[in-house]
Amino acid sequence: MKKYSLIFGAVFLTTSAMAEQPTFTMGPATQTHAGLIDCGGKSRPSAVGEIKSEDGKVWIVPAENNYETTPKAEDLFNQCGGKVLKSLAELDLNDVPVINAGGTEEFTAYIFPDNYFELYINGILIAVDPVVFTPFNSNVVRFKADRPLTIAIKMVDWEETLGLGMEDNRGTKFHAGDGGLVAHFQDAKGQTVAITDNSWKAQTFYTSPIVNRDCLVINNSVRDSSACNKQKVTDADKTSAAHWTVAGDWMKPDFDDSAWPAAATFTNDTVGVRNKKSFMNFLDVFDTKGADAEFIWSSNLVLDNLVLLRKTIK
Repeated sequence: MKKYSLIFGAVFLTTSAMAEQPTFTMGPATQTHAGLIDCGGKSRPSAVGEIKSEDGKVWIVPAENNYETTPKAEDLFNQCGGKVLKSLAELDLNDVPVINAGGTEEFTAYIFPDNYFELYINGILIAVDPVVFTPFNSNVVRFKADRPLTIAIKMVDWEETLGLGMEDNRGTKFHAGDGGLVAHFQDAKGQTVAITDNSWKAQTFYTSPIVNRDCLVINNSVRDSSACNKQKVTDADKTSAAHWTVAGDWMKPDFDDSAWPAAATFTNDTVGVRNKKSFMNFLDVFDTKGADAEFIWSSNLVLDNLVLLRKTIK
């Protein structure tokens, strides 16, 4: 028997297990960091802020991050003072350092993020995205690890209206931007080990902007904001965000992600990468024949701003 409850205006549908309830914030956050990176007119402000929710908890928005303390991933295409390769043929893997993730087998990851990623292997944070927001970039990471290989990636769709998931775009400062990740993992022989597809797990932990909270439906581990997609924001002070607590061990191999939803997949056209050289220059690895990596995210590419992704390779 299904039970329904209404908490803070959101609909919670519970079946056999109690759904984890979000906590809500209202209005913009307070800026605490003016920007993690600045490469002039090419980049949008990568500010960080904090906001208190109605239950008294303070949240870092758009997400807690390790940008300033962790080595950056090597460049495929980085217009913020990095390398700008025209094709994968220009890449010399011998120039890419191999990071020790506690093993002996060598792997290479090719990553195109929208916007920011942190890559964990077997619970160890080995690299973060060198470009937090824009311009769009792509990266390569080499590492050594042992199988089974637990890949965990924190994805953040960065924001300019802190605490509300919005950016200045398309004639409005209240535009809800979208996210997405495509990645291809290979072994030392260049054979495909993993590509992003719907075999990954994906869970959202920060959803905004939300104009009417009753659009959000929680069904066990499914956090469904699809009914919120077409709402238009006109007043930031009256707009909400939903937050869920991230477990401290979410990236560990023994973390139980069995209840997490499968990642949703999206086409290149939906994400909008046809005009992104950081993607199009490397179609031979991102759209490999027979191993075509797909863009993945939670079910809502637009409103879900902090998404954790996991995949185990045996």
